[in-house]
Amino acid sequence: MASGDHLITTAPDPKNVVEIWTDGGCKPNPGPGGWAAILKYRDVVKELSGADPKTTNNRMELTAAAAALESLKRPCDVVLHTDSQYLRDGITRWSTGWVRKNWVSSTGDPVANIDLWQRILAAAKVHRIDWRWVRGHAGNDMNERADQLATEARRAAFGNG
Repeated sequence: MASGDHLITTAPDPKNVVEIWTDGGCKPNPGPGGWAAILKYRDVVKELSGADPKTTNNRMELTAAAAALESLKRPCDVVLHTDSQYLRDGITRWSTGWVRKNWVSSTGDPVANIDLWQRILAAAKVHRIDWRWVRGHAGNDMNERADQLATEARRAAFGNG
């Protein structure tokens, strides 16, 4: 950097970041499932959840992320926390190749859950997102809350343990 040049950073102001925690699951898998997302912006917390009668854990994880991003009303800086490596790796590592190869996986098969991946990519397009993996059931309060909400949504809709 030459003398007098200034480094311009595009790092978001932490107090203007929307933090999102997502979770989803089924019992059994596949079977009835639930998903949840918690959005926090400054001191405001919003909880979203839903259920599906015949689904998979992966579909519920993806649905939670899609619903959370779709609920944002304007472009945002986002930190999205997920305990799903499938979601995090799919978005950060695999999706570019899938799109380039017209939604065909590295094995030559159609990508599973194309509808949800496309929803997430469309919803994510206007945001800057830091996709962070967190270990599930490891004492992270917001991850535990998202898990609880997803389980409650599934139980409320279908009544199974």
